[in-house]
Amino acid sequence: MAREREPRISRTPAPDQWPQLGGEIRGGRHVLPVRVYYEDTDFTGIVYHASFLRFMERGRTEYMRRIGAGHRDLFEQAASEAPGYRKPAHMDDVLEIVTEPGEVKGASVSLLQRVTREGKVLVEAHVRVAFVAGGRARPIPKPLRIAMQADRGRASDTVDPPR
Repeated sequence: MAREREPRISRTPAPDQWPQLGGEIRGGRHVLPVRVYYEDTDFTGIVYHASFLRFMERGRTEYMRRIGAGHRDLFEQAASEAPGYRKPAHMDDVLEIVTEPGEVKGASVSLLQRVTREGKVLVEAHVRVAFVAGGRARPIPKPLRIAMQADRGRASDTVDPPR
């Protein structure tokens, strides 16, 4: 029986020529700035609910890339509770997509994601991400597990999460 290969972990967190493109980790939370464009809004300039989901997907992807898992290395399968929409966002707003790791299990991690504007929470979602390779759930590679657990510890030590 052929053994499936272990998912490889990328050692390049972001392209060297564009390090700011993938956001940054602050106090154990990944923060990705996103500007709202016309394509993200309805005719009144208010952001579509689906656009918030795309923004959060980008936040998760860039967080994983930042800690060492390139998008091509591991496919993630996400399941979430329905996002809590609190306030609208508008065309030209600069939003921050904040991704905070929660419980890290064998092949999955829970994430708390918030979309904020000037520190105020617009949307919040709890997401569970499973790591999939070769069509099957796989254990989270040790380097990623260690990085997420360290970020979780730093995030819980931070006094002021987004409000």
